[in-house]
Amino acid sequence: MATIRPVSTAFLHHTSKHTPRLQQCQASYLISNPTLRPTNHDRPNIQQRRTFLSGNSNPFSSSPQVLKASRTLHYPPRIIYEVIADVASYSNFIPYCQSSEVTKYSSPTAADGKKYPEEAKLVIGFNGDVSEEFWSRVYCVPDTIVEAVSGAYSETSLTAGEIEHHSRRPSPEDDKSRNATILSHLRTRWTLRPFPYKPPPTSALNAGTAHKNHDETSHLSGQEKVDVSLRIEYQFANPMYAALSAAAAPRVADKMIEAFESRVRAVIDGPGHVQASGR
Repeated sequence: MATIRPVSTAFLHHTSKHTPRLQQCQASYLISNPTLRPTNHDRPNIQQRRTFLSGNSNPFSSSPQVLKASRTLHYPPRIIYEVIADVASYSNFIPYCQSSEVTKYSSPTAADGKKYPEEAKLVIGFNGDVSEEFWSRVYCVPDTIVEAVSGAYSETSLTAGEIEHHSRRPSPEDDKSRNATILSHLRTRWTLRPFPYKPPPTSALNAGTAHKNHDETSHLSGQEKVDVSLRIEYQFANPMYAALSAAAAPRVADKMIEAFESRVRAVIDGPGHVQASGR
């Protein structure tokens, strides 16, 4: 993003600016200290140091990182899933999502007779000047999974049988979700699992009679709960960005689940029951 690029540029400029001066100081120090001059035996070590910033030994090299968060929500699973699959509405409640547009829907329809998002464009940023556009390939397994992938080599983790209602992914040259962005790889996966809950009997409130719980059942009906988990796998195109984002990244998954929970509560109870949060 625009706020990050000047940092990396300054770092590289600072390094190249002072390199000649550092080399001069090292040479003067070795001349004045003959015992520290490199010998033929030492030359392989010197050569190894010269390649320290190349290949896999690069200290700034980036590898895929994973963020996870989960929560048990006391809402009907179908409503939670519909909120997650409603990609076109993301800009209404996800922090820093400035725009969300579904550009293609699944065809043919899924087993439940519905069409689901298949391609989407999101704009993420802080204002009109600092933003990034992401195209994503979206896969929906009704009532269970919503997965979105972006990046030249990013692929879905779902099987062909799970996403047979989605069309074949376009060739790389025609697939906008493979366009180069600040991220070279991004896979976001929501997974929902039913969590049936039966309230305990009243005797459970008394420690002395808790052993009788297996003989009793509560007069209250079972309640619908859902385990919601979010997994974000990402890799920056520029390793420097990964280092700069390390402090903020761990909170991303938690913030996203909080945003979706608030959205579900607004859908069920109305927006008046949801506290406004900073965006």
